[in-house]
Amino acid sequence: MQLTRTEVAVIGAGTAGLAAYRAARAAGRRALLIEGGVHGTTCARVGCMPSKLLIAPAEAAHSIDRFDAFGLRLEGPVRVDGPAVMARVRRERDRFVGFVTQGVDAIPAADKVAGHARFTGDTRLEVALGDGSSLIVDTRAVVIATGSSPSRPPAWNALGERLVVNDDVFEWTDLPSSVAVFGPGVIGLELGQALHRLGVRVKIFGRGGGVGPLSDPVLLDEARRVFGAEFYLDTDARAEVSREGAQVVVRYRALDGETRVEHFDYLLAATGRRPNLDRLNLEATSLARDAQGVPFFDRETLQCGTAPIFIAGDANSDVPVLHEAADEGRIAGDNAARHPEVRKGLRRTPLGIVFTDPQIAIVGGGHRAARDIPHVTGVVSFEDQGRSRVMLRNRGCLHVYADGRSGALLGAELIGPDAEHLAHLLAWAAQLDLTVADMLRLPFYHPVVEEGLRTALRDAFAKLEVARRERDAA
Repeated sequence: MQLTRTEVAVIGAGTAGLAAYRAARAAGRRALLIEGGVHGTTCARVGCMPSKLLIAPAEAAHSIDRFDAFGLRLEGPVRVDGPAVMARVRRERDRFVGFVTQGVDAIPAADKVAGHARFTGDTRLEVALGDGSSLIVDTRAVVIATGSSPSRPPAWNALGERLVVNDDVFEWTDLPSSVAVFGPGVIGLELGQALHRLGVRVKIFGRGGGVGPLSDPVLLDEARRVFGAEFYLDTDARAEVSREGAQVVVRYRALDGETRVEHFDYLLAATGRRPNLDRLNLEATSLARDAQGVPFFDRETLQCGTAPIFIAGDANSDVPVLHEAADEGRIAGDNAARHPEVRKGLRRTPLGIVFTDPQIAIVGGGHRAARDIPHVTGVVSFEDQGRSRVMLRNRGCLHVYADGRSGALLGAELIGPDAEHLAHLLAWAAQLDLTVADMLRLPFYHPVVEEGLRTALRDAFAKLEVARRERDAA
């Protein structure tokens, strides 16, 4: 059994882990990066980038649906070449992964260990190496950045290779003929709609009525209406699954109340992700953990209790998106280097985007974060919004939430065209502590989709004025 000493040990070489390692090194500390799996971040390998590579051809194929309304005529249908589509997805995916692995390869060999780490104390790790031996790591501080993995009901394992998760989709060499998607969250919606638009027979089933990350009841209804008009979507389904030969059998109560039985090539489980903590032997540490086994931590310092242990990225189940993982890794690595003199790091205004069509976006925690604060809601529908109607992309609506007294922007939820761009403007405004009045003093060009944002802000401003007059009169 070998022994090594370092000042900061980072478990996991994904987005958060790499950021933590670099931050610790930038602070002048010795750092050791421990990775037991393949290199390449979740985003590059099985998340953000390959999903967008599948969405892009799906959007291109679907664009012909607007041709007739524009007065354009297409002779014959567009033919989707499944093997060619998936070949590009894998080729470009591997290119993005290559950029990450190049960065890992550039890290000095003395700073890297390939193996699975487990705690034997707060500042001691045992790493199982590939040759069957072990390495003991003594350290001043540890950063847990082990990421997350797809989760699904254990009973579904009986479906064998007919059960897939998003990781598996990007290894396909051809498109299947049919897929049952369980889970209309971010992953299920993005992949389900993309597969549908590429000619795959898709039905999406959910529980509890949710659609993506939306929490505003009005926007939830709009999302169910918009997406349900394009493909089968039941957000509160009653369904049972089994396997028959090489197919998945789904028995479900349809939206019309009738019981139906359908066969699919695959069941795509998009039912959430769980942090990769099981192999860490956290029982050997002093950490207090929640019911899911995740250590309690301070989201501004990423420190777990008072221990010299920090947790960043998907492993802490807080905000599982790439830019947050990078921020958290940087904060955790810096604080691990300076422990016990930790400090708060910069946490940006929460921002989430779903790359469906129409897109969905949440800013500042959306309706869920604003609902317990006295607020007004500025509303706009994109149905008659000028530029959106010109482009035949006039679906969805936007709600902005403003503090009922100060007028400060609290956040927003939207489903509609160019939501990814509108959401950035709103997130920047929220982080700069702008009020609705401040935002209305900024320029809006004509004709652009952003004019819809101005309409919502004007609606919020008018409601703020009514509330102010009522307070003055009281």
